[in-house]
Amino acid sequence: MSAKQKRLLNTILHEPASGNIQWREIESLLHHLGAKIETGHGAKMKVTLNGVETMLHKPHNSNACTKRDLHLLRDYLNEAKIGQDTD
Repeated sequence: MSAKQKRLLNTILHEPASGNIQWREIESLLHHLGAKIETGHGAKMKVTLNGVETMLHKPHNSNACTKRDLHLLRDYLNEAKIGQDTD
C-alpha cells in the first residue's frame, strides 16, 4: 500500500470526517484492498470486500464525498475488518 493510500485510509477511519476526499481516491483504495466493485443502478455501486457486501453511492454533483458517505464507508471498512494496520 502506498503512503498516500495509507494516509487516505487513516483519514477515513478517524474522526472528524474530511469533506474533501475524492471518489476516485476511494475507488482506487478499495481496489487495492481487494474489493470487487460492480456498477449498480444509477450511481450505486455494489462493493464486496472480505466477504462483506454493501452498496455505496458514487457522488454525481461533485466528485467529493460527503461526510455522511465517509461515515458509511468507515462503518463498512470496520465491518470488513479493514484497519490502519492493513498493508
